[in-house]
Amino acid sequence: MINKLSSLLKAANISLTDQQKQQLVGYVELLHKWNKAYNLTSVRDPQQMLVRHILDSVVVEPHLQGERFIDVGTGPGLPGIPLAIVRPQSHFTLLDSLGKRVRFLRQVQHELGLTNVTPVQSRVEEYPSEPPFDGVISRAFASLEDMLTWCHHLPGPEGRFYALKGVRPHDEIAALPAGFTVEKIQPLQVPELDGERHLVVITRQ
Repeated sequence: MINKLSSLLKAANISLTDQQKQQLVGYVELLHKWNKAYNLTSVRDPQQMLVRHILDSVVVEPHLQGERFIDVGTGPGLPGIPLAIVRPQSHFTLLDSLGKRVRFLRQVQHELGLTNVTPVQSRVEEYPSEPPFDGVISRAFASLEDMLTWCHHLPGPEGRFYALKGVRPHDEIAALPAGFTVEKIQPLQVPELDGERHLVVITRQ
């Protein structure tokens, strides 16, 4: 699996250390193992997980600004765990409301030796933001309007919202709540992935 990951990373023009590659593969192996009992993802094939979970997450890393991030509705740790592996200088709070997912995340944290993640079981609207985050990240979590409504208290004044989307979400952008503006819509290239991917970056006005 490490060879497959290496070829995907090369196609995406991403350079990682051997240790980072081992951690990413270790994460996929844990996800595959726990998925049988916990039903964490609909993707069953580890090779497909490399494309649809790992690469789909790490291509976002160059566009993040700051050091403290929160991944809301992280599920089994996506994109937070892959991002934490490829961005060791930053810290990622992994927020999910389901206990079984948070138990899985704690196991991943322990087995991979990740010191820059904090798994938290909480509803996002009830989670305090002290100190505020540099970035709020979501992937397949909610509409942009819902994300901003539920997470508006999490970033600092200069903080950003990063929403991982498929096709360019014109309708959602048109329905943005007052006080927020789209900073950029970044097309993402994910090797071997069918369909479009975009990163929508939103700031306060």
